[in-house]
Parts: sequence; C-alpha cells; structure tokens
Amino acid sequence: MNSRFTMAAHIVAMLSKCACSDSGPLTSEAMARSIQTNPVVVRRLLGDLARAGLVETKRGARGGVTLAKRCDEITLRDIYEAVEEGGELFGRHPVGPAPDCDIGPCVAQYLEGVFGRAEAALKQSLERTTVAQMSSDLTALFQEIHPPKDSTG
Repeated sequence: MNSRFTMAAHIVAMLSKCACSDSGPLTSEAMARSIQTNPVVVRRLLGDLARAGLVETKRGARGGVTLAKRCDEITLRDIYEAVEEGGELFGRHPVGPAPDCDIGPCVAQYLEGVFGRAEAALKQSLERTTVAQMSSDLTALFQEIHPPKDSTG
C-alpha cells in the first residue's frame, strides 16, 4: 500500500468538516495545500472517489468538491477500496522463487495465506469506522492537542 489511502482519507476528513460547518465546497488547490502535495495528485484521488460515488465535483466560479453521501454512510473501507482497487497490500516477489528452489514455492504459497488473512482483517477494521466517527475522533484529538486557552489568565 502506498500513501494514496492516507491522502484520500485526509481529503474526505476535510470534506466532512466542511459538510458539518456548512462552509461550502473545497477546491483541489486548498486540499493540496493541506496535504502538501500537487493539486494534480488530489484531482486523481478525487476522480477515484467520484467514481466510487463518495464525492461530487462542480465546476465553475462557485465550484469545488463536496461529499456525495452523509458522513455516517461512508466507511474507511469505502475510501480504501476507491483508491486502492487492484493494488496489493503486500508486495510479492517480483519474479517468483527460483524454479529449482525446494522451499521457495512453499514460502510463496504460505505467505499468500498470511497476506490474505491480514488484508481481510484490515478491511474488517476499516469497515467498522465511518467518516462520521473519524470526524468526531479528529475533533476530540484536535481539542486534546490544542486545548482552549484559559480566559482567566
């Protein structure tokens, strides 16, 4: 897995915050600044998220990106599958074991089982977390890191 899922979750978290504050759509440039990447990278991820039905994009002066579903209807697994579809969680041996190796094929077969169980566990974990829950957890974390200043001074 590369950083695509992490960046996509960041994008969706930003969109969730905008949805809760009713601040309107976000631009890919604003998201890219927050993620510290190029807007083209954000637009590619947005394309994947849009194809999965998770975000909507509007062009024009008042355009931007919004969530296409409610926050409690989107899970982290939805985001993962939107941007990591077809990708491997674990890299495999690039050319396979040597044909004359006694143990190589057994190791490859064994690891396929381990990798399959690990990926299933990851997907189950991501399925249990909605964007609404992530947003709530992020708000609590933000308040923990940045407590309100005491006004008594």
